Amino acid sequence: MPAATPGPPLPSPQPHAPGGDAPSPWVQRWTHLISPGGEVLDLACGHGRHMRHLVEHGFRPVGVDRNPEALVHAQAWGETCLADVENHAWPFPGRWFDAVVITNYLWRPLLPQILASLAPHGVLIHETFAQGNETVGRPSRSDFLLRHGELLQMCQGLHIVAYENGFIDHPARFVQRVVAVQSGTDHTPTVRYPLSVE
Repeated sequence: MPAATPGPPLPSPQPHAPGGDAPSPWVQRWTHLISPGGEVLDLACGHGRHMRHLVEHGFRPVGVDRNPEALVHAQAWGETCLADVENHAWPFPGRWFDAVVITNYLWRPLLPQILASLAPHGVLIHETFAQGNETVGRPSRSDFLLRHGELLQMCQGLHIVAYENGFIDHPARFVQRVVAVQSGTDHTPTVRYPLSVE
């Protein structure tokens, strides 16, 4: 699958604004799997660090968060939606996305809706904290920490391209992360999902 081409340059956010923070290396590594020009849902987008990365690579991000102050920054990079997805209805009924990006966020009851929002060949890029993190910092509650292998179980029925479960320094944290593709009705075993962009 060809990599997306960068879009036009956009104005930078305010100096030192959180939206200027670097995107997750995991998201950066796997962006090339997303259909060029695709619409990408950034769930719990915060100030928009991943929205900015997606726009710069030619995608159309849609950010959702429950923090209106964060969305003030995020809206510089695309469509935003103020919503509390944990306590209210899903704000995108009937809408499919070419990818869903989730980092540092976990709400287990929402996962079926997230997977149902993936278009055929849509890409899930998910990275968040895992068990063990309670020994090094927050979050420390089991509600917010993935159990060993939990992302793999959640993604049954999708094509798993990459999965990691381990420890990262700087800052110290236990993480679990996955990249999976909604294969739809196309189960051709010869589909190639590049593990890197040369």
